[in-house]
Amino acid sequence: MRSFTIGRIWDIPIRINISLLVFLPILAWLIGSGGQVALYAGYIESLTGVALDVGVLRAGNTPWLIGTLAAVGLFVSVTLHELGHSYVARRYGIQIESITLWILGGMAALSEVPREWDREFWIAIAGPATSVLVGAVCYGILLATPESLPIVRFVVGYLAIINIILVVFNLLPAFPMDGGRILRALLARNRPYASATRIAGRVGVLFAILFAVVGVIGFNPILLLLALFIYGAATTESRTTIIDDLLEGVTVGDVMTTGTAHVDADETVAGLIDRMIRERRTVYPVRGESGETVGLVALADLKSVKRADREALRVADVAHDAPRIDATADAFDTLAHLGGGGPALVVRDGAVVGTLSQEDYSHALSFQKEFRTGVLG
Repeated sequence: MRSFTIGRIWDIPIRINISLLVFLPILAWLIGSGGQVALYAGYIESLTGVALDVGVLRAGNTPWLIGTLAAVGLFVSVTLHELGHSYVARRYGIQIESITLWILGGMAALSEVPREWDREFWIAIAGPATSVLVGAVCYGILLATPESLPIVRFVVGYLAIINIILVVFNLLPAFPMDGGRILRALLARNRPYASATRIAGRVGVLFAILFAVVGVIGFNPILLLLALFIYGAATTESRTTIIDDLLEGVTVGDVMTTGTAHVDADETVAGLIDRMIRERRTVYPVRGESGETVGLVALADLKSVKRADREALRVADVAHDAPRIDATADAFDTLAHLGGGGPALVVRDGAVVGTLSQEDYSHALSFQKEFRTGVLG
């Protein structure tokens, strides 16, 4: 979904996802509804020993005002939580690409995830620690606010309570939530990082299933969305970490299909298909009239060509431009950059020396798994 940048803090772009813009009025209504007002007014009375007049809080448009202020305050609190993560990450020299607020809270996008267990631990715990501080500040403001300002008392009291609730919830070991990252950091103290990620990911999946069950039983759509997010993020990050570990120290030159066997741009598609079958190869550099490499053609480019058109169409009609990757480039970084492993042309000293495709990565990963089974154990 689309996000909008609303400002910068410490030169970090603060972005609002469109899902939050849709959800905020709903959240304001939920907070300002009669049941929620009475519930949190009771909690606030327990914290301070001073009663809140629920009748005043429910009068006229006051519930909408309360709901709006509390909803905005909640996401300001979430922003401060993410800034807590960001502050510690920056102290370790890690750049923060953005902080995005969305329907399920906030996300600080780090330029890299630290593999040192202590760094990840302190970055992960900094968010909940910041929320505890925000809750304490709100509680102090609540105690200092006179009884003649019931709306202010309710809003700051609500924020004091909700920040502590968020801390408890965030510390659940549901990877990739904060508690899950803390769990991975502690596991990584005495085991390989990929293995720690795999275990934390499995715990996250279990929590996702639990949230989904509770969400269905309780008819809670937010909990269902959270379950889907945790499940998807936990499995994706686990897979990415394991791939990164398998490709550690591997270059593009180690992964690529070696060779400079080109196909001429004026070759027919039918001829190219015959050659692919004969040579068992699915990606070719395309050579122009003057002998230079002008592009790349892959099996996927031929799937839309009708059988009747194969003799009439030329390779130049179906070929496409392709990125050129240096053979010495890191294989994992290139995989992330290409978003799926190619196809791409591989060059060394400016000359094309091979091609890179998703199949090349599949073969390389399979080979690495066979000889590095300890990574997955």
